[in-house]
Formats: sequence, C-alpha cells, structure tokens
Amino acid sequence: MINNIRRARGIKGMVTIPGDKSISHRGLLLGAIAEGTTAIHNLSSSVDVGSTLSCLQQLGVTIIKKNDSLEVIGKGLHGLKMPASPLDCGNSGTTMRLISGILAAQPFTTTLIGDKSLSQRPMNRIIEPMIQMGANIESQPGGFAPLMIYGNELNAIQYESQVASAQVKSAILLAGLYARGTTAVTEPHLSRDHTERMLADFGVTVKRDGLSVSVDGDKVLQSTEVWVPGDFSSSAFFIGAALAVPHSELTIKNVGLNPTRTGLLDVLKQMGAKSEIQLYKRKSSEPNGDISVFTSELTGVEIPTDIIPKLIDEIPILAVIATQAEGVTKLSGAKELRVKESDRLRAIVNNLLLMGIQIQENEDGFIIEGRQKLKGAVVDSYGDHRIAMAFAVAGLIAEGETQIKNCECVEISMPNFFETLQGITVE
Repeated sequence: MINNIRRARGIKGMVTIPGDKSISHRGLLLGAIAEGTTAIHNLSSSVDVGSTLSCLQQLGVTIIKKNDSLEVIGKGLHGLKMPASPLDCGNSGTTMRLISGILAAQPFTTTLIGDKSLSQRPMNRIIEPMIQMGANIESQPGGFAPLMIYGNELNAIQYESQVASAQVKSAILLAGLYARGTTAVTEPHLSRDHTERMLADFGVTVKRDGLSVSVDGDKVLQSTEVWVPGDFSSSAFFIGAALAVPHSELTIKNVGLNPTRTGLLDVLKQMGAKSEIQLYKRKSSEPNGDISVFTSELTGVEIPTDIIPKLIDEIPILAVIATQAEGVTKLSGAKELRVKESDRLRAIVNNLLLMGIQIQENEDGFIIEGRQKLKGAVVDSYGDHRIAMAFAVAGLIAEGETQIKNCECVEISMPNFFETLQGITVE
C-alpha cells in the first residue's frame, strides 16, 4: 500500500492515542501467570499485541473481551498447557523475547516462530543468559528464530547485560520468577522499566540497586487491574508534526509519561521545544497525562549517549525534526537501531537523502545539518512502522507530494495512524 502525503498549513486539535504497546504486552503476560482474573483497560489494538494475545490463548489462557477492557483468567505460574502448534509471534520481538522467559520453565516443549523480519532479529541476547539459568533452547544458526524451547528447571543468575534492552531484562526477570534463588540483571544504562513496575502491581517484590534489578523465584502473582495509558512512542510522531509544521497547536490526551520512555521530551526541551504537561492522578504505577505541543524554533544539539535507551523508538521522528532545527544535531550510541524491524539508521539516511537532506551516516548514529528544505519524494518504509510514521510527518513539511511505500506496516503499532494524522492536519 502507498500513502500520499502533501505539505500541511498547520496541525490543530486534540487526539487520543491507543493504549501503550509495551505495557499491553506485559499486562497480558503477567495476567496469564497470575492467580485470579486480571482486568486490562485500554489494551493496545496493535497487531503486535494481538500476537501476544493469540500465543497465550494457544497456551490455554482464557481471555474475555468486555466493552473497552479485557479479562485474563490467570493460570498461575505452572498452569499453562502445551500448545498444539508453533506459537506465531508475527513481527513482535517483545512477544518472542518475553514469552521465552516464561516458557523456559514450563514442563513441555514449545516452538516460537515469526515473520521474515522477526526471524532476522538477534535472539542470542536472551538465549545465552537463559541457558546460564539452565534453560534448554535451540535456535537457527546465529541465534535466530524459530526457537525450540524445552522446558526445564531454572536456577537464579546475576547477569550483566551488554545492552540496555528492556526486552532482554524482562525475559530474564520473567524466567527468574521460576528460578531457585534471586535473579538479578544489571544494565549499562537504564532501559524502560515497565516490567519492574508491573511486577510490583502483581504483588512481586522487585529490588533495585542502581542499574541492577532483582526478583526472587517461586513467588505467586496476584491478579490486579491494569490501566494502559496512551502509547508514548506513537504519540511522538504527532509531537513531531506539531513542532515542525508552522502554525500548529496540538494536545495529546492520556499519554504514558514513564520517565524511562520520555527521553524524546528531554531532548526536545533542550532543543527549545514549547510544550506543556498536565499529569493525571495515578490509577497504577505508570504515570500519565496530557501533552500540549506548539510550533517551535528549535536548535540542534548533541544527544547524550546515556539517554538513547529512553528514546530508542523515537529516533526516526527525531531525525526528521532535526532537519528543521537551527544548527547541527549529532546522535551516537544508537547501534541498536540496526537490528530493529529494519536497519533504522540506514532507512532514515536513505529516505532523507531522497528528500534532499544532507545527512552523514555513522556506524551508531548520524549527523544532520539543520534548516534544510525537504522535497517530496517516493520513500520506503522498509516494512517498519516507525519509519513509515516518521516520513509521513516529513511529508507534511516537504515541498510537493511524498509517497510512502509499504505503509500498511503501521498496523503493527497504530492501525489508525494515517486517519488520526489526517484528522488534525490543516491542508
């Protein structure tokens, strides 16, 4: 599918973003292994979360839709059943990595499969620590899916991760729920902490010491209510549009404002962005509120490497915003982008070059000279929802028409993205 985008005269109005994808995955997974019934409100409608839901149903978990919420009938830590066929994780790395931590300790064998993109993403980063715990996991050469997981008894480990990855950390912590002893994960930088927060909501004692987080094994999870705020990563594209398109003023309602996710806001504030935040009274451990954003005169910055884990999914839209800032924006320490749904660094650079932007690609980042005019072009999403969304925003500030190829991939995170964007665009 090709989507055509033309230059906008403004971004105006108010939007509500669908439920956070990361929190939705975790609510389903923890609800499935808890005792009792967990109610999840505002679950993400994304295809990725649908993959997690489908996998859990194959594992014998009953999930009931009720109006705008879901009820997950928990099976307890040891109540899952062997699936009759491979579990298809689709395009969702979160599904495959997190559910592996649970399946590693089950008394049966499971096969995890995914689409072409997911089958090219590195799984050794979870396989190696779980093997240290006693897990029996087979993969394709190089540590790629499909994965064959033979359930086994697990032992606790003290693991030092080489990457700041919430998926790696979460897989190990979930496996740690089944292990004998205390399992700890230490990261080079703090990654998003949704798993730690939600484990506490389910009654698990989570201990943090600096960059290390730990859980004790064989603890019962108690059902709870999960309130899913709007997805910050999806909100980022609307924030970017309102900042970059002239004469814009936009309010985004009920957005998740977990500080391990909002590094983009910190960088944009440093660049001079005009925005306002109104926090809500919390219903859960996840902070949320409204964000109002206004067209701003921005200045390029050098982005600190220690903030990269807090804005890793927002870098494509940050690159687009940087083209309109005064001066140079430098980003490094983002090599992780090369093993996402696409090689996002290469995709960003290729598409910006097509739109007439001078950009220097480095191994782990890029350098962009600001105040450049974007020109409409035919660009490719590379099957990556974040790239498709970012270049939809680029099309709003480009001269002429921009065509985005393969843009159906937005369904992975926000199926109604283009309709929502059109609804606030002043043509």
